[in-house]
Amino acid sequence: MEPSYLKEFESGSLEEKAEAAWEILRKCRFCPRECGVNRLEGELGFCKTGQTALVSSFGPHFGEEDPLVGQHGSGTIFFSFCNLGCIFCQNYELSHYGEGQKTSPEILARQMLHLQAIGCHNINWVTPTHVVPFLLKALLIAIPQGLCLPVVYNCGGYETLESLLFLENIVDIFMPDFKFWDQQVSQDLTQAPDYPQVARKAVKEMYRQVKDLILDNRGIAQKGLLVRHLVMPNNLAGTEEIMKFLARNISPNTYVNIMDQYRPCGQAMEHQQINRQVLSEEWEQALKWAVEAGLSRLDQRRRRRRG
Repeated sequence: MEPSYLKEFESGSLEEKAEAAWEILRKCRFCPRECGVNRLEGELGFCKTGQTALVSSFGPHFGEEDPLVGQHGSGTIFFSFCNLGCIFCQNYELSHYGEGQKTSPEILARQMLHLQAIGCHNINWVTPTHVVPFLLKALLIAIPQGLCLPVVYNCGGYETLESLLFLENIVDIFMPDFKFWDQQVSQDLTQAPDYPQVARKAVKEMYRQVKDLILDNRGIAQKGLLVRHLVMPNNLAGTEEIMKFLARNISPNTYVNIMDQYRPCGQAMEHQQINRQVLSEEWEQALKWAVEAGLSRLDQRRRRRRG
């Protein structure tokens, strides 16, 4: 299956999108926080990222979902800083302190081409929401040099519909987290009380663009939606409601990874409800809720590990 961005490049649409996205940085509204700062002049909003993207690391990753990893790994590029800023983030040094190197679109293009050259099955943009304009410019450079892997948009689910439209026919695989169902929990843990409403709209738009996850004959993802959900202590994430939403409002064939790896990081130890790991019974209950909701395409990697 040929990545959609090749046709967008050939038609000139990709260049138009890259230019329009770049202009939005002058009064940034690329995420729901709508900070309105001029990032092209070095002004910083919530994401603390100005006119240059920061990359903390890139390379083949074998800890991602089965359909992304395959034999040669998912070609991940980890971006520093974040538009969400969860207080318990397991990559706290990256998302809050911005550990990483300033990276131009030219360097991003070289990184993507390198990941393709070493055999990765996809290009996996990790935490990309605040750097979409840089990525579109990087694609303009990489495509004429032979880039032809599916692109994975690996985000926190806090996206505007406007920014997602820039990604239509560009991103092949959307992989959002759906973190919280409750507004107060979202406010307490991310300072984003509108997260539940925003994530519902964003996941619907992602599904409209790419539909259910399609695998090739090797079991490798080519196009579609893959949703991650991190089980939280004391069911703070609202797992049951999220599973019902995915089954009823998106698709019962949604591929879902119900993750059990929560551990207290960042500021989590300061908050009584999240200062411990997830219990086995909490994770097992999350799986039951998914099945009861009608979801059947659940990522198997952690189920095998638990077994």
